[in-house]
Formats: sequence, structure tokens, C-alpha cells
Amino acid sequence: MIRLKNAEEIARIREASAILGETLAGLSNLVQEGITTAELDDYAREHIRRRGGEPAFLGYNGFPASLCVSINEQVIHGIPGKRKLRDGDLVGLDIGVSLRGYVSDTAVTVPVGRVSAPRARLLEVGRECLRRGIAAAVAGNRISQVSAAIYEHARANSFEVVRQFCGHGVGFALHEEPQVPNYVSNGPNPRLKPGMVLALEPMINAGTWEVEILEDEWTVVTTDRSDSVHFEHTLAIHRDRTEILTSSGPLP
Repeated sequence: MIRLKNAEEIARIREASAILGETLAGLSNLVQEGITTAELDDYAREHIRRRGGEPAFLGYNGFPASLCVSINEQVIHGIPGKRKLRDGDLVGLDIGVSLRGYVSDTAVTVPVGRVSAPRARLLEVGRECLRRGIAAAVAGNRISQVSAAIYEHARANSFEVVRQFCGHGVGFALHEEPQVPNYVSNGPNPRLKPGMVLALEPMINAGTWEVEILEDEWTVVTTDRSDSVHFEHTLAIHRDRTEILTSSGPLP
């Protein structure tokens, strides 16, 4: 069931989103060669709690960290640890916050130092996929129109979209209905209505769309080990506009 939010509830999700924007901006500034992924996780957890929130990922279905850090061929759900970032890496930062029972979710992929031209192009196409998905996420449109906007731009640039994982509703819980695939599926295709709060999150691969989960039972990687990028915003659908609730972070 899709749970619509009223103006007061969206305001609470907006407050949670502001903490995420601050946290992600700080994390992006910390991304540099030599820092460990565990140090990034420490920063995220401490900043969220300092602002009065709780990391929404920590303990979620047993996830052991506050932040997902996914590098290069890792698509999503990378577990922070001793690994140090290297110049030229692509680093996906995915984070959620719960603030007085209201939840927001966001992600960005950032470069470490100077990345190769193919990686820079993948980054830009991934960002543009999210922008186009947001532009299609307006009251009256259907989920499939959002999915098509993301998928068509990725494929026009010879990239693939991950199909096993997708965007979703958010706000009262980390994952709610509806699902928002990054390709046009045969699943449910509801019309977007005022009061919907959605997390759009294109996952764009340089090679195959297929992915697998590593032995840690969390980290998702491309099966051909090609690079992947991940971008995500939490949006509120209003009658006359779509609001990017997590807009204070490093994404446009």
C-alpha cells in the first residue's frame, strides 16, 4: 500500500533530509586518497547523531554500519572497513537518517582525485539520469515514465541500468511502496499523486546490467566487474511541483 504524507509529515521528512544533505556534503569533502572507508562511516554516524538523528542503515536487516561505501565495480551496500581510497577511484556514498520517526535516504558517487575519462563520463551520465528521472516525477505521471527517463538516457550513452535493485517510497520507513525501477518493467505502475515521497536512485553500469552479491552477503558488484555509479534523491510530490528534499547535498 502506498502511504501518502500530509504537509506536516513532509516537513518532518524535510528536516531529516537536511541532516543528510549536511552529512553527505561533509563526506564528499573527506573523500581523498588514503582515507579508510571506516573513517567515512565514523564521520557519518557521529554527524547524524550530533544533529539529533539516528543512522537509518545501522542494524537494518543486520547491516553493520551507518554508511554504505561502494567502490568502482561495487554497485551498492559496500561495508566500510580498512580499505583505503586510491586516486582515480569512484566512491558511492549511500546514507539514510531517521529523525523522530521520519526517514530520508540519499546517495552520491564522487571521484577520488582525478579519474579517467571513461569514469568521468559515467559519473556525468549517472547524474543526468537522476536529473531526468526527477523531471519526470510529477503529479499525474506514472512510475513507468520515471523509469523510462532514466533507462533511455543510460542506454543512449551505451550504459546499462541495474534491474535487481530499484528506487522506492520512503518517509515512514526506509523502504515503502511503490517500487521505482530504473527500467520499464511489467510490475505495478501507479500514477504519481501529491503526498507521495519517493527515493529515486539510478544505478548505472559501464558494462553488463547484471550484478551479484559477495560472500559478505551485502556488497553488490557487477558480474563483469565493470564500473558502476549510484545517485539518489528523496523527493516529495506536490500538486504543482516536485520538491527535492535532499537538495542541500552535493547533487544538483
